[in-house]
Amino acid sequence: MAERLYVGTRKGLFELAPDNGQWDIAATHFLGDPVSAVLAQGDTVYAALDLGHFGAKLWRREGAEAWQELAAPAFPPKPEDAADDPHPWSLGKIWVIEPGGLPGRLWAGTMPGGLFRSDDGGESWLLNEPLWFMPERRQWQGVAGGEQPGISSVLIDPRNPDDIRVGVSTAGVWASTDGGASWSIINEGMYNEYMPPEQKGLPIAQDIHRLARCAAHPEIVWCQHHNGVFRSEDRGHNWHEITAIRPSKFGFAVAAHPRDPDTAWFVPAVKDERRIPMDGKVVVARTRDGGKSFDVLRNGLPQRYAYDLVWRHALAIDASGERLALGSTSGGLWISEDCGDSWSAPEARLPPISVVRFASN
Repeated sequence: MAERLYVGTRKGLFELAPDNGQWDIAATHFLGDPVSAVLAQGDTVYAALDLGHFGAKLWRREGAEAWQELAAPAFPPKPEDAADDPHPWSLGKIWVIEPGGLPGRLWAGTMPGGLFRSDDGGESWLLNEPLWFMPERRQWQGVAGGEQPGISSVLIDPRNPDDIRVGVSTAGVWASTDGGASWSIINEGMYNEYMPPEQKGLPIAQDIHRLARCAAHPEIVWCQHHNGVFRSEDRGHNWHEITAIRPSKFGFAVAAHPRDPDTAWFVPAVKDERRIPMDGKVVVARTRDGGKSFDVLRNGLPQRYAYDLVWRHALAIDASGERLALGSTSGGLWISEDCGDSWSAPEARLPPISVVRFASN
């Protein structure tokens, strides 16, 4: 399989490949259309488009074949007895697509907070009704900007495809050990500082920006929360705050090393109404000791008058654990071949980037 990096932006999907030691754009797809999610498995690529008035669309390409439009996940009609449900029963956008650990199985997290499963490579989708029909779902809160609650993270245990974790903004971490037939909220130990004092420790009040787990040690899960970084050593049931991160604890993205349980990367920023890099400098924070200490990585990243913000899905690591990609809301794209010690930028000025994803085997 050829090495590929897929970059989803506000104005299309860009496919990059290495050429003589540099990453260059090899192809463009869906120019002019916003891309909200990407998954690349071998020679098969999925792209979700967020077309606003025209709705969310889902496309698949296999090898050199043309793109094929698939049926997008769909919610059932809203029943009369759900009139007090504060959330819509219609698809806003597909926020994340993940492999399900079995041939043909995919999971999609959406906004509003629906979880959908496909067992035929995306040809058809079923809403996970046990999660959607939970009474607690009506307590889920929207993310910033007035949007609906969304599932931004879906983690499948590589040892057991029925063991699932989903991260919701804003509703905490939810777990299923029976393939989605039943759910429970976990994530003890987090806190949400913008909630009233009596509610800030409630599991359902936690604003989960992004979850990442170590594939070789799936009990290790990292979380970039709205107001901090947390680490779990028991598959997300209990968390402890990582206070050593520099230069700030706020951010959206996290990447976990696929084999080393103590290594993870974050992209710190100034939080809430400002949402810009600290001091106008784009940096990546890396820990190699489970969060006890951090290196602030900046070699090759803009360090003067830089105001690039990195969204939840715009930091990615490949299967080697050495190559990372980083995309920003200003269209900046940087790639590292040495675990983040140094970064280089392809010769391209891209639209605002929402997702970066390496192709996986």
